Amino acid sequence: MQTTDPATLQEITDRITEDPYVVLYLSRPGCGVCTALKPKVLGITEELPEARFCHVDLNQVPEAAGEYSVYTIPAILVFVDRRETIREARYVSLEDLKNRMTRLYHLRFE
Repeated sequence: MQTTDPATLQEITDRITEDPYVVLYLSRPGCGVCTALKPKVLGITEELPEARFCHVDLNQVPEAAGEYSVYTIPAILVFVDRRETIREARYVSLEDLKNRMTRLYHLRFE
């Protein structure tokens, strides 16, 4: 698993285009739910060796919210081969998210 913190919308687009499995985590620093959920989603992603975790700080890249139609945070978007396959926001069932992410990962890489 690799992690990046893209600083521009173009960097986000490049990650989605170049990497086969990308987990976008969109949040803001002042969000308590975002801060608590991030390490848990990162932990799920760490179990997927070919995945890339991208944390997007919406204070630094505000146009990402409009580009990806994110209206509430935290938002988790999973892209497999440039297609958005999972979208979760605000209240997330970690067990369900882990099952869905793992299933898609195994379908793509095995």
